[in-house]
Amino acid sequence: MKHEILYPGAFPMVRVELAAGETIKAESGAMVASSPTIDIESKMEGGFLGALSRKLLTGEKFFFQTLRASRGAGEVLLAPTVPGEIVIMELDGLNEYMVQKDGFLAGSESIKIESQMQSLSRGLLGGEGFFILKVSGKGSLILNSFGAIHKVELKPDQEYIVDNSHLVAWSGTTSYHIERAASGWVASFTSGEGFVCRFRGPGVVYIQSRNPGSFGAWVRQFIPVSE
Repeated sequence: MKHEILYPGAFPMVRVELAAGETIKAESGAMVASSPTIDIESKMEGGFLGALSRKLLTGEKFFFQTLRASRGAGEVLLAPTVPGEIVIMELDGLNEYMVQKDGFLAGSESIKIESQMQSLSRGLLGGEGFFILKVSGKGSLILNSFGAIHKVELKPDQEYIVDNSHLVAWSGTTSYHIERAASGWVASFTSGEGFVCRFRGPGVVYIQSRNPGSFGAWVRQFIPVSE
């Protein structure tokens, strides 16, 4: 599978070239266009229970798209729903990544996607909920963000603090915990930050430059309220 990011920046697409018989799975609704040799199927990743758990527990769509080059080689164009950047990662079969629920765009058929339960405190305070996606296996993983993606590489025992709403993905080699943004409860909430995530390396953390919740609040102020 060959892939290329088109129009890097706020409104990118990914072009994926599939050999005859090759398959890629993508978020439902991600396909923009394809060659006539490509067949589109709906697939419940992990079977019915796995798909149901992702839908109920993470908010992810029930089905993935399965795009298969059934009648010869061809290409597929994929794009995310929101304006933002795309990053392509190659998984080596050894390391796994945790992905926030809206970060997955597409991936090789060989990668495995599961719902990963967080601890009670992380789920209540983390902003991403009790469940996130755990992606493992060997192959390509394509992530998307709301805004630009910034990669932070952490050395062993190096710490880094990220606002929870700006998280996209992080490697399984990192450890993290949730804490208040400021020393006191009042200061944490009046600062507009609330809770943050403190990561400890080694590992990689991907963050997005925009906060979906803050953007939604900004948009709502312009929506007329009917009485």
